[in-house]
Amino acid sequence: MPSSDDDLVIDRLETVIIDVPLRRPHKFARVTMTAQPVLLAFVHTRGGVVGVGEGVVPGGPWWGGESVESMKVTLDTYVAPLLPGRRVDRIEEVWQDIADHVNANLYAKTAVEVALHDAWARVLGVPVHTLLGGLARTSIDVTWALGAEPEDLVVEEALAKLESGEHRTFKLKMGALDPEADTRRVCAIAEKLCGSSGVRVDLNARWDLSTSKTYLPRLAAAGVELIEQPVPGEQVEALAELNALLPIPVMADESLRTPVDALRLVRLRAADVWSMKTTKVGGLRRARDIVAIAAAAGIPCHGGTSIETGIGTAASLHLACAAPGVTWGSELFGPKLFAEEILRTPLRYEDGSLHLPDGPGLGVELDHDAVAALRRTGLTREV
Repeated sequence: MPSSDDDLVIDRLETVIIDVPLRRPHKFARVTMTAQPVLLAFVHTRGGVVGVGEGVVPGGPWWGGESVESMKVTLDTYVAPLLPGRRVDRIEEVWQDIADHVNANLYAKTAVEVALHDAWARVLGVPVHTLLGGLARTSIDVTWALGAEPEDLVVEEALAKLESGEHRTFKLKMGALDPEADTRRVCAIAEKLCGSSGVRVDLNARWDLSTSKTYLPRLAAAGVELIEQPVPGEQVEALAELNALLPIPVMADESLRTPVDALRLVRLRAADVWSMKTTKVGGLRRARDIVAIAAAAGIPCHGGTSIETGIGTAASLHLACAAPGVTWGSELFGPKLFAEEILRTPLRYEDGSLHLPDGPGLGVELDHDAVAALRRTGLTREV
């Protein structure tokens, strides 16, 4: 039980931007990352309890429309004034008040929502997954994402991961090259890895329906086992047509941000797997709701990533371990891509899986010296 009511009452919201360098460049369809900007949101209570959440998008606003800079302005200007005097154990009430003042901005809302869960769980002395209904599992398989680099580099990296036993499945980024050249590249990689690992591809919504119908069957024939979001997110009918056409599953990502999106995907049977990113849907409770919709429709969910640090990854791990419908593994590899660790004790990756940490809240503690060293002093990132 809390030592006093002040432990539950919010005093203030603090936001900090950090820039975390990567071990190697990570290339998407549209951008290449060498460092990941991250917004950390701290909910301080009057009793001195601090909960932390993370707002992060993969490589900037090209993917989700938000950036860490826009998140900070939104939270500091419009959300922070709403929180003092509110209670961390009234998450739905606080969420609704925030939603009444700020439309959309789901990545920014995730940072605060996760921080509220972390603070509340710390007050109670329980892990966050307890607040989500308890455990369905204690670890989850992790697919390693390979960038859109040339064939030889990708194969070399994948084989090294296989040999070390770190990962058994891989996801290849596509969409940065001409479709014919990109397809040849991925088919060659898939054929070299065939029999030793599972290979999936992510087009980041880069192709239209006609291009997808031309080239995706070739990927399936080469041994690719799943296609993620080939067409733009709003083109759900096109996604459904491809899902019906292909002999392998299509996974929805950009098409899935809200429970309403989830219902539309179900009605059209537009995807056989859903990528559940806690970051993109507004937090843990909305993610749990969407996974439940999928489970009711017989659709498995996959624990997606926006390339989070250990904070955001821990939050997504708690959701994945608490939600029974997350049965298609995960991509929660983010912390392994960073050259700098921001946790006192890193998350545990072992035998191709990520294991749930012990302890209250998210079960992890920030290394504040590391955060201070990576902290951005203004909104503009130095390049």
